Amino acid sequence: MAGAGATVLLREENGCCSRRQSSSSAGDSDGEREDSAVAARARRRLEGLLNKNMRIRMTDGRTLVGCFLCTDRDCNVILGSAQEFLKPTDSFSAGEPRVLGLAMVPGHHIVSVEVQRESLTCPPYL
Repeated sequence: MAGAGATVLLREENGCCSRRQSSSSAGDSDGEREDSAVAARARRRLEGLLNKNMRIRMTDGRTLVGCFLCTDRDCNVILGSAQEFLKPTDSFSAGEPRVLGLAMVPGHHIVSVEVQRESLTCPPYL
């Protein structure tokens, strides 16, 4: 696994968590163009992640691994073929994953998102 610098943080990259209100004055047209260019770039990046395996770490210590299917404006994520891995504790060691199937991860519970690389010669996650 790569270091924390290589982690793709979906909450910051997809543009859905912060929306800027624009006024209706004529001087804002350049700002609106920049916003639409940023939104288009974020959309292309998200579309490139579709059907990729990703690992999502949650605030309660759980980790979900599954296929990225979609997200929304609230940064909720839908994973297909998801498996849940519990945080190991003193009384319980990390064992078999729990198969969830289709899972919705609330955006406000996401700590980090890692995307699995395609090539076997690279480390498994970005």
